[in-house]
Parts: sequence; structure tokens; C-alpha cells
Amino acid sequence: MKLYHSMIRVRDLTASLEFYTGFLGLEEVRRHDLGDEATLVFLSDEERNYFLELTWNKDGRDYEVGNQFGHLAFLTADLDSVITDVEQNGWWYRRSKPTSGSSYIFVKDPDGYDIEVLQAK
Repeated sequence: MKLYHSMIRVRDLTASLEFYTGFLGLEEVRRHDLGDEATLVFLSDEERNYFLELTWNKDGRDYEVGNQFGHLAFLTADLDSVITDVEQNGWWYRRSKPTSGSSYIFVKDPDGYDIEVLQAK
């Protein structure tokens, strides 16, 4: 597996984009609007080996530093074998929604942090 992206929740998507693209020089490479729920914006550098996902939840919630972290994401060539390993270890996980268009699971690490494992396309 390889590290694929990290996700952080942001309060102000415009200000965050100005910071990450204007100041740090990242480029917006993909945007996914989830209707009234959220907007996901993926940023990367020129090599495109790793992505930063900015998640703006549209419900007006606020965050404290420390609870805005979302998850780490890893790519795999064989999600079914990963699921088998997770089940054999008795770890909690949840699968992607059938309507998501992607194949992934979320599994909890020992401290309860979400780790996303995506099927490589």
C-alpha cells in the first residue's frame, strides 16, 4: 500500500483554498460536491503523488484544533484481500456506499482514528 491523501475539515473553504493554493502553491485537482452535506476539494503538488483533501461541511458546525482531523487514506490493488485481513483481525470497518462510485472501506486504528483504504483504479 502507499499513502494517498489526508483530509482536514475547514470552516471557510474560500480562505483555506487561498492559503493552500495561493500561499503553499498547491493546485486544485478535483472537487466533489455532496449537495447540502459537504464539498470535498483535493489539492496536490506537481508530482500528484499525494493529495490533501479539504472537507467543508455545509451544516455550519465549528471545530476545535484537534478534532478537525479526518482520516489517512491508502491505496490498494486488492480491496477484497484487505477486507479479509480486517475481518480476520476482528476490526470494525464500514464499506463504501453503493452509490459512491468508489470502492473503499474505513477501518479504525487502535486509537480510533479512521483509516480509509481505497481500491486503486
